[in-house]
Amino acid sequence: MSDIPARLTVVTLGARDMPELRRFYRALGWKEISSSSDSWAGFLLGGVLLSLYPMEELAAEAAGGAPAPIGWSGFTLACNVDGPQQVDAAFKTAVRVGAAVVAEPVDRPWGGRSAYIADPEGNRWEIAWASEARFDDRGSLTAFVD
Repeated sequence: MSDIPARLTVVTLGARDMPELRRFYRALGWKEISSSSDSWAGFLLGGVLLSLYPMEELAAEAAGGAPAPIGWSGFTLACNVDGPQQVDAAFKTAVRVGAAVVAEPVDRPWGGRSAYIADPEGNRWEIAWASEARFDDRGSLTAFVD
């Protein structure tokens, strides 16, 4: 047994402009938890908390005070939807509320469909459908089967 459980509970994004980033995620229709403010904000997404924290404070805690990177950081977040048509609908909604288009929806060689957007601070999100993904009633990924 490992001392570190195999689970992902929180993803924290460093925010350069907390009010704008909070506005964007609320505009997607995501419910902000009641203790959120411009000092820290959270959105419960299925079984994972998406946390927004001021970039300078996050850098002080998690990067030993090193400056925050500018531009794409080399990772993506993903929101899987229930069908290929929902990729297009979710993509259009995200762009309508302020996301930047990174890649239009397309059928992928791996058999699914996806698109990429960037939030107002450049964090990359893939909106994807994969027939292998299984979810519970909360929207938490429960299995990824062949």
